[in-house]
Amino acid sequence: MGPPLLLACLLAPLCARGASPAQPGVRVLGSPQHEAPRRVKRAWVIPPISVSENHKRIPHLLVQIKSDKQQPGGVIYSIKGPGVDEEPLGIFSIDKFSGKVFLNAMLDREENDRFRLKAFALDLGGVTLEDPTDLEIIVVDQNDNRPLFRQDVFTGHVVEGAEPGTCVMTVDATDADDPDTDNAVVRYSILEQGAGAMFSINATTGEICTARPGLDRETMGVYNLTVQAADMSGDGLTTTAMAVIYLEDINDNPPEFTKEEFSMEVEEQAVGVDVGRVLVHDKDLAGSPNWLAKFTILDGDPEGAFAIRTDPHTNDGVLSVAKPLDHEVRDRFELTVSVQNERPLEPTAPTSPRALATMRVRVRDVNEAPVFRENPRRISVLEGTPPGTPITTYTASDPDTRQLQTLSYTLLYDPADWLRLDPHTGTLRTKRELLHPSAFLQGGWYIALVLARDDAEPPLSATGTLSIEILEVNDHAPVLQPPAALLCGRPGRGGTVLLGATDDDRPPHGAPFHFQLSPQHPQLARNWSITRFNVTHAVLAVLAELPEGLYSLPLLLRDSGTPPREQQQLLNVSVCRCGREGTCEDSVLAAATAGAGITLEAVVIIVGSTILLLVLVGLGAARVRRRRRALRKGLLQRSRDDLRDNILNYDEQGGGEEDQDAYDINQLRHPELFSPRVKPPLRRDAPLSSATPLAPRKLPSGPSDIEDFINEGLEAADSDPSVPPYDTALIYDYEGSGSVASPLSSIVSSLTDEDQDYDYLTEWGPRFRRLADLYGQ
Repeated sequence: MGPPLLLACLLAPLCARGASPAQPGVRVLGSPQHEAPRRVKRAWVIPPISVSENHKRIPHLLVQIKSDKQQPGGVIYSIKGPGVDEEPLGIFSIDKFSGKVFLNAMLDREENDRFRLKAFALDLGGVTLEDPTDLEIIVVDQNDNRPLFRQDVFTGHVVEGAEPGTCVMTVDATDADDPDTDNAVVRYSILEQGAGAMFSINATTGEICTARPGLDRETMGVYNLTVQAADMSGDGLTTTAMAVIYLEDINDNPPEFTKEEFSMEVEEQAVGVDVGRVLVHDKDLAGSPNWLAKFTILDGDPEGAFAIRTDPHTNDGVLSVAKPLDHEVRDRFELTVSVQNERPLEPTAPTSPRALATMRVRVRDVNEAPVFRENPRRISVLEGTPPGTPITTYTASDPDTRQLQTLSYTLLYDPADWLRLDPHTGTLRTKRELLHPSAFLQGGWYIALVLARDDAEPPLSATGTLSIEILEVNDHAPVLQPPAALLCGRPGRGGTVLLGATDDDRPPHGAPFHFQLSPQHPQLARNWSITRFNVTHAVLAVLAELPEGLYSLPLLLRDSGTPPREQQQLLNVSVCRCGREGTCEDSVLAAATAGAGITLEAVVIIVGSTILLLVLVGLGAARVRRRRRALRKGLLQRSRDDLRDNILNYDEQGGGEEDQDAYDINQLRHPELFSPRVKPPLRRDAPLSSATPLAPRKLPSGPSDIEDFINEGLEAADSDPSVPPYDTALIYDYEGSGSVASPLSSIVSSLTDEDQDYDYLTEWGPRFRRLADLYGQ
């Protein structure tokens, strides 16, 4: 290391403070510590320089440095570091020729508590004379900062009634001054907290605790404390903040009724409606479980007709009707009601003298609807009960026993119109017979509705259901099904047939059925037998070989009703020739006859009708032959006048006889004027597809009387040149009065009934004798 710099304290106040080589912190280089003092050449270093913050005399001389390598030409001094050529700039400066260091700005220890600089000594040529030397400047603190609370308002909670010494919260403050000095030592205190001095604060830690008993939220729910922090151990600068302490509620106050009795009224028969309210008061925090009330009906309502609930917004007790009330049964109630909190009371809480109250309820009378005590009413009526028979009296009762009212009755529903109701007494009678089966019966039951109405204003009504069971009566005998059978006339295989029966009565008046041969004809038992097959069928068997033919067996059928009904019926049995397998040889025809159920009487009627029909056909054919011979003698030449009418087309809305444009009648009167080679003009009333027939029509085989008459006329017209050249459908309609033409019946007027001889019909028997008398007169 080169020669040391020589430090000189020239006119600097630092020297007065003892900043000399002999001060602590100044080290003398090159001198032994354990040798005896002697005069030697010593090397000097620059000790730390202290300067107070907020120094107001600017510029201020701090120190002067001087090198012992001073040349004749002089030394140039300079400093570098923070506060000189580094941020913050311009705080320190040096006189380059004298080496004096100056403070040029006020210092703030809270921003920079010290500065470390480098000092340089150069010759005039810029050559370094000595190595750089450290220059440290220490900023001395002053109490220029107040303590600061971390927040303006501190919040804490404590339950009411807390014991003394219960800590609530801690407040704290900071001081920016030097923590190693009293400038940053903070102490806390409570400046104001209202009456009672209920809280205290730890001066060192800032912890706030309860100081006395007796915290009551209902008396004071919030405490606002003014807290102070002071530095210099409480003697310096000060600052304040607010500490807000909320008392938390406990259930230390029971609810109380506002009065001992409450009166209210309600209409009878009202359910679910609110009757009234009971009011209570609770000092605890509103809306909390400590405040919410719970009500109980202790006495006066054994049937449970009332219910009471709590209104969560007002804490009132709301009384409502749980069951219908009847003024005629009970018109007044006196209820005893208690109240308590949802949450249990604290053991230290006092008891309430108003925990019970009386509720007086009056029931108002209103008009009530009639009531059918028996609904539905079920009765039984025998089937076939004659009209006008009383079946029941169905009445209602009026609950309003204290009001004079009259009930009237009407039939609201009677789908079959079977009943008649007395409007005053409610007696029901039959209007017509009640019979099975009916579309209005459901499982044998007939349903009707009766309406009962009082005469109040407004009137009220009730509906009663009347269920009538129509009891089955055994009024039908079983019927043989089918009434005809086919079997082989040989005993044994094939000589049996299954018989069945039906009954219109319902059980138990139907099956089982009993089949037997008629007791009035005991001889039948020699050839026939009947045995039971099941409850609805029996087996008819042949006991002896029988010839072919139709047999009518009288059978007696009886049901199982009470009393039983029986009826004798004929069974038509067709006995056929037996084949090898015991079946009928001519089974197809016989089966068809038997399946159709044709009885002997029906066969006789059919045969007789067939004979009569053949006779009538023969008579018609003979009459047609006579008419045909007469027509061939000249059907249309009996009269000199032209009897043919104009053929009028009424589809064109013509004018009767005045409409002569329908057809040219001259073609009929003078056919010789028209050449047969020329195609006749087309008639307007004929179909477009009509054409002249090439030959007379062929008569159908076996026509009836009217059909023969029409066809014979067409044949004559086709073969007669004096008629129109083709036949067409003639449109006959009303042609007006006073027609000059004769009626069409004049064409065959010569063939009257007088020309006929009907005496031969008398020879055909008594059935046709009457016919001969009618036409022969």
